[in-house]
Amino acid sequence: MRSFVRAIVAIAVFACVLGAVAAFGVRALVTNAALPETDTDVVIPSGATGRDISRLLADRRVVSSAAAFELLARYEGARTTMKAGEFVFAAHQPMTDVLREVVTGGRQVAVWVTIPEGYTAREIAGTLEAAGLGEASSFDAALVRHEGYLFPETYLVPRSATPAEIARLMIAQFEREVPRDAPALARRLGLSVPQVVTVASIVEREAKVDAERPLMAGVYYNRLRLGMPLQVDATIEYTFAHHKDAITYADLARDSPYNTYEHAGLPPTPIANPGRASLLAAFHPQASQYLYYVAMRNGHSAFSRTLAGHNANVARYLK
Repeated sequence: MRSFVRAIVAIAVFACVLGAVAAFGVRALVTNAALPETDTDVVIPSGATGRDISRLLADRRVVSSAAAFELLARYEGARTTMKAGEFVFAAHQPMTDVLREVVTGGRQVAVWVTIPEGYTAREIAGTLEAAGLGEASSFDAALVRHEGYLFPETYLVPRSATPAEIARLMIAQFEREVPRDAPALARRLGLSVPQVVTVASIVEREAKVDAERPLMAGVYYNRLRLGMPLQVDATIEYTFAHHKDAITYADLARDSPYNTYEHAGLPPTPIANPGRASLLAAFHPQASQYLYYVAMRNGHSAFSRTLAGHNANVARYLK
């Protein structure tokens, strides 16, 4: 029995010693293996995996071995906590320091920020604040006046960027995405480019299925030509500080130029920042005789030409 106990103790001691040696070996390997010769700028793509980051750092000679860096990240439990963005790694920096900077964001000079389609300027300001780029209130003045032209995309934003510079970054992307013949297309619709962008913003907030966006844009143009109010809930919601799941009858009676139940024509500005599909739909609407639509629970919309048909759809899909 005593020999058995001694054997167990010996095994336990050996395991501890082996673990200590392994830990020392890993630490020794990675402490001395990463010695970049100069300060090195590296952009880690958004969505990069731990393995992707290890290979990228090795390719840029920030670390001497992708396998060793990945081993260190695994040992430190950091394979899934490394950040994307733009980093400047100092010369002669041990691999352990490199990992710490990628995990904590130290010396991170730019961060990736994703702006979803259909976000308002206020929502974009909140997203920028969440990314650590400043307080939302500091972005409001720079962004709200460009509502509709802040293109939804994933951006690499310098930490030093001012609100105006961030706005210009998104506006420049909008200018690349809008159709090159936008003025001619707008004239063909009897509107200006800003008016078509406003239509695109309404499509963005109302449509859930890309294939239906051109048809929905066509509904709005049909109503505008006939002098009918657009009667779009999303334009009323734009006046609220926070999202509302449902528009009430009291909301429909609000006195606002964005109340498209009370006022014919388009609202005075876009109500969101449309993505590519909604912009294309607004500039290239699908011709139809539809004047109404109602959202179904599967995300699609049911379209109709008459009020009677619309009421039937409402009774069918909004029980």
